[in-house]
Amino acid sequence: MRKFAVVKDEFLKYGVSADEIKIPVRATRTSVAYDVYSPIDEVIPAGETKTIFSNLKAYFNDDEVLYLATTSGMGKRGLMLAQGIGVIESDYADNVSNDGNLGFMLYNHSDNEIVIKKGDKIGQCWFAKFLVVDDEVPPTGVRTGGFGSTKK
Repeated sequence: MRKFAVVKDEFLKYGVSADEIKIPVRATRTSVAYDVYSPIDEVIPAGETKTIFSNLKAYFNDDEVLYLATTSGMGKRGLMLAQGIGVIESDYADNVSNDGNLGFMLYNHSDNEIVIKKGDKIGQCWFAKFLVVDDEVPPTGVRTGGFGSTKK
């Protein structure tokens, strides 16, 4: 099962309500990625990074991954994900610290501030299967947190 859902009310950020959150959509019938939209207005100064949480979580199978990236249009404006690409594991949804709120850490590498308006695309995401090595000893760790919490 794959689906997007709004995070629980206690994990909503920016004082917005659940009914204001736009569920990600694909722009065309052959689009690979789902567009994700900003729940707020935000200004990202030149050379700085800001994280915008989407107030959304994603459910998907344990042998799948959700990738986050910026769009080509964002790249033309000078925005990129600070970490290059986002990798979301299936156990991120419903975690105890942020309920799986998908965050886009945006870095402005242009010489000008970039204004993001509520409803603007802040990125895109897509699901993919992943493989593990045949002789792997299955990990036993359990996620205990949210954004950036995978144990080292």
